[in-house]
Amino acid sequence: MSGVGGISPVADPGPEDSPAHGWWGCGGPPRAGSPSPGEGSDSPLKPAVSWAQRSPDMEKERETLQAWKERVEQELDRVVAFWTEHSHDQEHGGFFTCLGRDGKVYDDLKYVWLQGRQVWMYCHLYRKFERFRRPELLESAKAGGEFLLRCARVAPPGKKCAFVLTRDGRPVKVQRTIFSECFYIMAMNELWRVTGEARYQSEAVEMMDQIVHWVQKDPVGLGRPWLSGAPASESMAVPMVLLNLVDQLGEADKEMTSKYAELGDWCAQRILQHVQRDGQAVLENVSEDGKELPGCLGRHQNAGHALEAGWFLLRHATRKGDPELRAYVIDKFLLLPFRSGWDPDHGGLLYFQDVDGLCPTQLEWAMKLWWPHSEAMIAFLMGYRDSGDPALLHLFYQVAEYTFRKFRDPEHGEWFGYLNRDGTVALTIKGGPFKGCFHVPRCLAMCEEMLDALLSR
Repeated sequence: MSGVGGISPVADPGPEDSPAHGWWGCGGPPRAGSPSPGEGSDSPLKPAVSWAQRSPDMEKERETLQAWKERVEQELDRVVAFWTEHSHDQEHGGFFTCLGRDGKVYDDLKYVWLQGRQVWMYCHLYRKFERFRRPELLESAKAGGEFLLRCARVAPPGKKCAFVLTRDGRPVKVQRTIFSECFYIMAMNELWRVTGEARYQSEAVEMMDQIVHWVQKDPVGLGRPWLSGAPASESMAVPMVLLNLVDQLGEADKEMTSKYAELGDWCAQRILQHVQRDGQAVLENVSEDGKELPGCLGRHQNAGHALEAGWFLLRHATRKGDPELRAYVIDKFLLLPFRSGWDPDHGGLLYFQDVDGLCPTQLEWAMKLWWPHSEAMIAFLMGYRDSGDPALLHLFYQVAEYTFRKFRDPEHGEWFGYLNRDGTVALTIKGGPFKGCFHVPRCLAMCEEMLDALLSR
């Protein structure tokens, strides 16, 4: 298959190159020509390759990386400033997330996904970046965490969290999913990391164990009735978000790493079975036993989710010390979704696609959204860092240039979330029921760290 945007990634290997079995259970080969980890590397998957070996023009490449690091760092500061200026609810705690272009609050409903994500984001920045180690940022995170502790659960002592709350914390709506609870866990675990208060970690672990029970043993507590005509399907989102939680809880914590090691392997295996069509497509939904489903549900593709799952899997491969898994993930979860998802006419990633090229039924299928582009930036830069493949770095540049040019708002700060297919702004809001202080600053923070690490090699 030819490359995209001037890049010529390695073509998919044919069946004769495929091993009979892989531990991930997908029958897929590692990408041909992937570098093996070098001796003396400080990561089991990090190639020990010098700048001179990697680039014919070492100084030019360093200058480009340095320019992007400065650009990303400045943008992170602007984005965080937008949320600290406009989103804090000083009366009830927590955050306003329904913000117009200039930061004005247009609705004071509080979405639990976004409350948890903003607490996590503030704590993560406070913990990882010296310039964000500011008391007011931590105090706002703690106020958000206490709001969640008081109000997030619908019927304490039960664990089910609301999806939407009123400004003062009364439940409005519940989803029959695990995602509010997942972001509750992320918030509590990060609060524990920055404050040392054990009650936050206790909340995180108790909720994690509840989610694992719902997913692997008994989903009754989610409130989903069994309907005879419903397909026994699995969305990639469930094992994907669980794998991210395994990573979150296990960071620098041997006890949690050991506790959830088997779960991490289970999640990775479940994600990898979404590679279908003889390794030529990543499908959003498959049957519970890993087969393609009929109809629109089975043909549905979401490039943003595939790319996000890709970098979750890359981190899992690093934890496992598995370069073959890393190479397979780069091929199937980075390059494959990019080839199919990048809009050849206008640039940017299409939101949804049908694997057979039929018209998707989702009205927003051809829009360009902020979060898939954020995930693509992380995925390609991480793939380059871990493999040394320059094609991945050029794909990072391609996505980042489009993203900064189209989504960034130089006048009021933060990014627009919703563009038309041609890249014009469809909605001027900066936050809403699904967009908050998370994907953009997480992308910028992770890219800043990775660019800094690359420049320091």
